[in-house]
Amino acid sequence: MASSVATPIGIIGGTGDQGRGLAFRFATAGLEVLIGSRDADRANKVAEEFGLPNLRGTDNASVATACAIAIVAVPWSGHEATITELASFLGGKIVIDCVNPLGFDDKGAFALSVAEGSACQQAQKLLPESIVIGAFHSVSSMSLLDPSITDLAIDVLILGDDRAATDQVAALAECLPGARGIYAGRLRNAGQIEALTANLISINRRYKAHSSLRITL
Repeated sequence: MASSVATPIGIIGGTGDQGRGLAFRFATAGLEVLIGSRDADRANKVAEEFGLPNLRGTDNASVATACAIAIVAVPWSGHEATITELASFLGGKIVIDCVNPLGFDDKGAFALSVAEGSACQQAQKLLPESIVIGAFHSVSSMSLLDPSITDLAIDVLILGDDRAATDQVAALAECLPGARGIYAGRLRNAGQIEALTANLISINRRYKAHSSLRITL
């Protein structure tokens, strides 16, 4: 499946847990992966820690320029500013948004309201020359980063308006061990998928688990 995926895969904000986990798994699957950060030295250091020759780190702008497919994995607080800054480098590319707009208080995680409807829709508004696809919202970063887990046993819900692009992202998702890419609707349906992550976090806290999704087809 990896041979059908355009590379390099660029992970914007790749030094966080989700970004590092996806980078590790995709590189382990044999894909060329670029980790991005505002600080190129930090990104390079994170990449070197994995010790994989096909995993490199540099600044976000360089990653956005060089990648074939970009994954946005920044904190929600930096989502709009980061995408706006990189828009000119991402034109014509598939941009996967896995950002969950969540808040946290003493009662736990909760979904935040987004003017555009979702983080994915905000990204598409800011990237009119790119194809934005929603995916990887509910993949546990702790499971991704644990090399002892050889079967993630997850379904990755994929949202988008371009059939060829959603198929490409499904192929990328299936580079993760034990993962299936499942089309889950158009980009306008991304909000409820992003919000569902708050429920998964609540499950994890109550049951001391790393929950994920499986769809019965």
